[in-house]
Amino acid sequence: MSHTDYRPYKGIPPIAGVCCVQDAMKTGLSVSECVRRLKRYHYAFKRLHQIFTARITAEPIYELKSAFSLHAYLCAEHASVLRKRVAEMREPPLGLDAVPDANLEIFFDEILSAPTTEELVAGIYEKAIPALQEAMQRHLAETNQLVDHPSARLCRFALLELADVRAFGDATLKGTLIEAPAREKMSGWLKLLDQALTAAGTLDGTKATGAPPVVAPKPATPTVAATPRMHSAKPYVFDGTPRRDERFPDPYNMGVHAEQFLYDEKYPAQAKTLMMYYKRLREIDVPEMMASIITETKGKPWPYYNDMSRQLWDEARHAMMGEVGFINIGVDWRKVMINFTWSYCLNTQLKPIERHAVLYFIEQGLMPKTGKRFEWEVASKSNNPLAALFQDYDWADEVLHARIGRDWYVSDFKDPKEATKYGDECWSRVMVGWKEWRDQGLTQHRNWWPDVYKEACEKWGMQPDPAILAYNTTYETTRADLKDLSVSG
Repeated sequence: MSHTDYRPYKGIPPIAGVCCVQDAMKTGLSVSECVRRLKRYHYAFKRLHQIFTARITAEPIYELKSAFSLHAYLCAEHASVLRKRVAEMREPPLGLDAVPDANLEIFFDEILSAPTTEELVAGIYEKAIPALQEAMQRHLAETNQLVDHPSARLCRFALLELADVRAFGDATLKGTLIEAPAREKMSGWLKLLDQALTAAGTLDGTKATGAPPVVAPKPATPTVAATPRMHSAKPYVFDGTPRRDERFPDPYNMGVHAEQFLYDEKYPAQAKTLMMYYKRLREIDVPEMMASIITETKGKPWPYYNDMSRQLWDEARHAMMGEVGFINIGVDWRKVMINFTWSYCLNTQLKPIERHAVLYFIEQGLMPKTGKRFEWEVASKSNNPLAALFQDYDWADEVLHARIGRDWYVSDFKDPKEATKYGDECWSRVMVGWKEWRDQGLTQHRNWWPDVYKEACEKWGMQPDPAILAYNTTYETTRADLKDLSVSG
């Protein structure tokens, strides 16, 4: 019986619905060629993860910090899946740390080293993401969907999320971020990126070899870069100093002590919910700090970077919860002085392992009943269902983060007690220069709370409580060293 005579039994799709019989008979990619391509996709996702993560801290634009946090996590997830798939395909040793092509290395090095936000965004979303999409779409078109179903499946899932990433990038590129003069100035560099991809035979290397081989190819020889370097002529140096855009006019401001307000029993839950939105939005400093840990910590197993990237993205989500909370009330969040003093102090004063120690120490303080459970209970009493929902998920995320801390931080110590003690010691060494920042004219530590509270009361249709309106307790008037405060959580 030929495939043209084949009829499905009782109308049931054959081949488990994966493809038709005719497609299942086509000669597609050999195992060797499939693995060669998968390694290139893995390299691309890993490099994109590196780029997104490394550029979070110093990127001033809040929306890009948030998007880079998400896109870094997605890239880490897909890199993990690809690693697993390659390991299934007769590939010991895996060779996943090898650079597949010198020109491809330059391509990603150039994007990592892009000196401006405009070039960085164009390099990622105009060049790298489309090239990766094209490569994985070609894989789906050329492989045998039956025999290579596991690879086809991971390509399909990756392409779903790459489409989301591409949509964000396309919208950003069509906006006002890149004006005509900036576009003209970077035109030569964008051509260099195209040159690098061409020299690499496109991202998957297929244009260099012609038609995909169906038998095992000869062992690959190291490629010689045919692409000159421009921005990456000097090795990239991570910038750990956090930066904010113009909507954050006073990032050194420590004029409002949110934690003290939240734990004061005389204040009502409704007003505390407003202060919790401030705490959530302020959490954008956690990705700024965690990005420095991930970028500057070398030699860890890949699951470390995957898990840490998940936590980084969660913290960015928490900040956006605060943003949405203010918008839901109708309060202009730009009137809230969202400071970066926590990430600034940790990134400039501590080593990566010490920053991780502080992160773990603070997270442990969020687990008791006076931590995340308390915030959820407050939100639940506030008659604000959205606030309760946000705190419900915030609490769940922090439980996961505590597990990540146990897996990747505590495991390096004799026991959890020793790990917590070290975190306490590191936190105690952090010098929070609220007085110096004021004396240097960087901030007046203005108490912005009355204006924000009054605006919220107008939206709630109620008169401001004079006692709440008068709240004016700064960090300066309490614990200057902040040692016992969860300023990021």
